[in-house]
Amino acid sequence: MDIYRVQSFSEAVEGNAYPGRGIVVGETPDGTKAAAAYFIMGRSVNSRNRVFVEKDGVIYTEPFDMSKLTDPSLIIYAAVRQAGSHLIVTNGNQTDTIAEGLSAGKDFHEALKSREFEPDAPNFTPRISAEIEFGE
Repeated sequence: MDIYRVQSFSEAVEGNAYPGRGIVVGETPDGTKAAAAYFIMGRSVNSRNRVFVEKDGVIYTEPFDMSKLTDPSLIIYAAVRQAGSHLIVTNGNQTDTIAEGLSAGKDFHEALKSREFEPDAPNFTPRISAEIEFGE
């Protein structure tokens, strides 16, 4: 696999039975709008038991079937949230850590310094995070 090869998103995931979780951030082809996308898959029944819901402008993950929920700690979180002029998109509960850091005057990287891999041994899923800052 050539990780430096430029390819379209569909080329990158085509034929991959488990692309996992991912974030795509960019702008529309005409450069006038920002674009952010987040996709989730799961290995376990617990991880596959979630859907996206929007509440008060925040996109959360929630259980699809409460009877199948075994451990909400790594699968239920705010995935997309605005903090001032910043749009934050992440694959875990670090969304709130970043939003709180930005509100306290930290920059994106500084806000993330308190976080590490998810405690999901043996996988240790990386914390994938993105930020779009909108100008005045």
